[in-house]
Amino acid sequence: MRIALFYLSLFLVLINASCSSDHSKTITIATAANVQFAMRELANSFEEETGISTSIIIGSSGKLTAQIIEGAPFDIFVSADMKFPNKIYDSGLGVESPRIYAYGSLILISLRKDLKPSFSILHSDSVNHISIANAKTAPYGRAAEQMLNYYGEYEKLSNKLVFGESISQTNQFILSGAAELGFTARSSFIAFSSEEKSFITIDPKSYDPIEQGAILIKRPDQNIENAKKFYLFLFSEKAQAILKRNGYETPTKLKQ
Repeated sequence: MRIALFYLSLFLVLINASCSSDHSKTITIATAANVQFAMRELANSFEEETGISTSIIIGSSGKLTAQIIEGAPFDIFVSADMKFPNKIYDSGLGVESPRIYAYGSLILISLRKDLKPSFSILHSDSVNHISIANAKTAPYGRAAEQMLNYYGEYEKLSNKLVFGESISQTNQFILSGAAELGFTARSSFIAFSSEEKSFITIDPKSYDPIEQGAILIKRPDQNIENAKKFYLFLFSEKAQAILKRNGYETPTKLKQ
């Protein structure tokens, strides 16, 4: 009887250790809203390759940065720019300085067949609302604001602009019809399933390059090895191919 109880106890300990091990292998990835579709594909590919599970938290880069500084238990931050990862690094919360994993681009999109995207149509009486992300919290909002100022259109269109806190909310305004057109990330194109959708790519000279950066976050209880595996995977040829399929330009030279 004692032998049976011993082996039962040993079995339960092993099961508990196995469960704890599986839990400790999970890494949490704070992901900018514009990267969410690519991130799901990246995470699935990484899990198949390594067996390490991932948890994806989606939000605006600004809000995710605030949460990280306040102690949110994230292992990696995949941002829509370099400003916010650099802020985390300057706060002493980065394992190493952030790196650019991709370059984003800005588009003007419409889901209405009677509204073909163009700068001239923005002034039309048929356009009452133009969706744009908040420049303070979303890098694509900052790029859109820069672009409108570059062409001298920001003040002229200010009464039509509807601001989303992230690209996800910006896209939702377009999807719901609350805005007739919107400036968004090219990588968000997959979010629009409408057959009527049409878009134009904005000239990149009209806004600062959207250098999207990633950073490993310092955590006292972090499984750094698993987190670093995903971080390095993000710069692999396989991951870069996924990013290109999702509308990003990728760095020509990647330091492994």
